[in-house]
Amino acid sequence: MTAKSLGSKRIAMRRARNVPSARSVPSARSVSSARSVPSARSVRSARGSRGAKRVAKRSTVRQVTGEVQRGREAGFAKGVEHGRWYGKCEAVISKMQFQPPVFPIHVMFVATAKGYPYAPLDAAIADTLRSMTARFSLTNVQQPVVQQAEALRPDVVIFLDGLQYPPDQVDAIRALGIRTAIWFTDDPYYSDITRSLAPHYDYVFTLESNCVEFYRQLGCQNVFYLPLGVNPAEFRPRNPDLSLRREISFVGSAYHKRVDFFNQITPYLLTRDVSITGLWWDRLNDYKLMQSRVRAGEWMGPLDTAANYNGAKIVINMHRAHDDETFNSNTVSQVTAISPNPRTFEISACGTLQLTDIRDDLARFYVPGVEIDTYSTPHELVQKLDYYLNNEEARQAVALRAMYRTMKEHTYAHRLTTMLSIMFPL
Repeated sequence: MTAKSLGSKRIAMRRARNVPSARSVPSARSVSSARSVPSARSVRSARGSRGAKRVAKRSTVRQVTGEVQRGREAGFAKGVEHGRWYGKCEAVISKMQFQPPVFPIHVMFVATAKGYPYAPLDAAIADTLRSMTARFSLTNVQQPVVQQAEALRPDVVIFLDGLQYPPDQVDAIRALGIRTAIWFTDDPYYSDITRSLAPHYDYVFTLESNCVEFYRQLGCQNVFYLPLGVNPAEFRPRNPDLSLRREISFVGSAYHKRVDFFNQITPYLLTRDVSITGLWWDRLNDYKLMQSRVRAGEWMGPLDTAANYNGAKIVINMHRAHDDETFNSNTVSQVTAISPNPRTFEISACGTLQLTDIRDDLARFYVPGVEIDTYSTPHELVQKLDYYLNNEEARQAVALRAMYRTMKEHTYAHRLTTMLSIMFPL
């Protein structure tokens, strides 16, 4: 076989086997080109991109870690601040442990049985009376009080509020030779009702000093001014949960005159960390703007209320107007109000700065500008809120003095010592 025929045979065999010829095999350059092998510059660019991502990730981690650390440090600082304040308050309270005398008498206490907000008053007064009398009996207006009094023969039957108890039943108790007393808790706002009840009792106690003369003119012989007080087991300084801490707080119902006042300070409140709790606050003109700051339609028990006060730097107190149109039974009698409300004492007991509107009787209980501070206009309130929020030392000094005065003079033990001493002098 010639060389030429041998070559032709080999080519035929390759084609039969589908084996590419040497000419069809791509060169190294063409393979490299087909695979798009990156250049040195593109390799460096890719490496740089991955490096940048790693750097950015590390930066983000450091940023998050830094924020966590700063948050931890801020929380620690707040904890130290509140801890020191709480310790200072407790040191003051430890010096104010008032021990009331024990009266050698039998007291029957008739609770309101109205539920909240009267239930905490019922409990606080009952517990205090139990601790300071030789014998104590507890009942309520829904029970057969006359029959109970006849069977137990107490020295005195004391009613709280008494608006739902028939006056002829009071007369029946007195006919047994047992003394009766009433402590009106909502004067003067129900004076159109209480004017027909008061003359049936031997002793009348009222939390509104203007009602003393009002009841005397109705023929009541023994009428005394006796404001409500505080139960230190509930209203006292506490270290509040972080979620409750804020700059400004108000607790109370949105009576119309309160709403008018708050409408004027809304622009300022929108710039502050504020909490408003109570009924009917959707009456505000800018309620939609304030909604996140308002807990409308809520009643709080004493412990929740005290926690609210403890969490605020400043609590606003605004007294109900004697002629407010909402749930007012003072339209005939028209007795004006000059005495501080129960919140005055409860806020002060928590060691929180209180800014209150002015009542004529306030100075009988706290020294304005020293133990409490006051306002008379929306502009003045805003000025004082700003001042105390920017002067922590001044804020704490006033709050501490108010708490000291409250625990020293304004607890239920103090009030009931006064009441029992009037009826049963030791």
